[in-house]
Amino acid sequence: MRHNPDYALEDLEAIKDLITTHPWCTFVAHTPAGLIASHYPVILEEQADDDGALVLLSHVGRPDETKLGLGGAGGTEPSELLAIIQGPHGYISPSWYGYRPNVPTWNFAAAHLYGVPEVLSDAENLEVLRRLVEHFENPLPDPHLLDATDENSDYARRIVRGTVGFRLRVTRFEAKEKMSQDKPMESVRSIIEELRGEGPYADPALADRMARVNAAGLNDPALNDPALNDPALDDPALKGPSPKEDAR
Repeated sequence: MRHNPDYALEDLEAIKDLITTHPWCTFVAHTPAGLIASHYPVILEEQADDDGALVLLSHVGRPDETKLGLGGAGGTEPSELLAIIQGPHGYISPSWYGYRPNVPTWNFAAAHLYGVPEVLSDAENLEVLRRLVEHFENPLPDPHLLDATDENSDYARRIVRGTVGFRLRVTRFEAKEKMSQDKPMESVRSIIEELRGEGPYADPALADRMARVNAAGLNDPALNDPALNDPALDDPALKGPSPKEDAR
């Protein structure tokens, strides 16, 4: 992920929030057979909050643990796994900026998380699966939990052996949140309005994320002065990025 300080997401709590609200994860492993990718939901390990660590819990269906080489499965040495989390993202039309010249871009939030996975026991895996089901079922009016009935509990214990749970303690990460932070606030406001509209690129979730990321600027009277938001002014700090920069 190319580093850009304008969009860098370095706050650990913000990254945890991104994972919690967007738990569908892409896992990428470099194996003797080449690059292998799998897709599974993740949750955060709760006790990790005590020491400020970032730890993911997930599982794969057999035989994905061998394909990914989890914990040395398949006769390989335990190696690093990349977990990719992607939040709201979408196309931003140059017609929404309110000034020219400009080019289109794509706003997004994403985190790349690295660590060596630790395979869990069947008992630990079952507990992770219980928590995972609770995470998604609890908002429903009639949650269907793994332990909802004795019969369901027995069924869960039987099928858990078809999955392999693992813990990923994140040792390094790169995260980015590109939400038009470098644009004049009038342009940001216009983009948010378009995303909340009914056009082909409407995306309310992305609009909400943009509003949250740019809240300080949107609520600052000085930054909402039309005179100060004119990108035609000579001050480079008040202009949008060059086409070359914005395209990245």
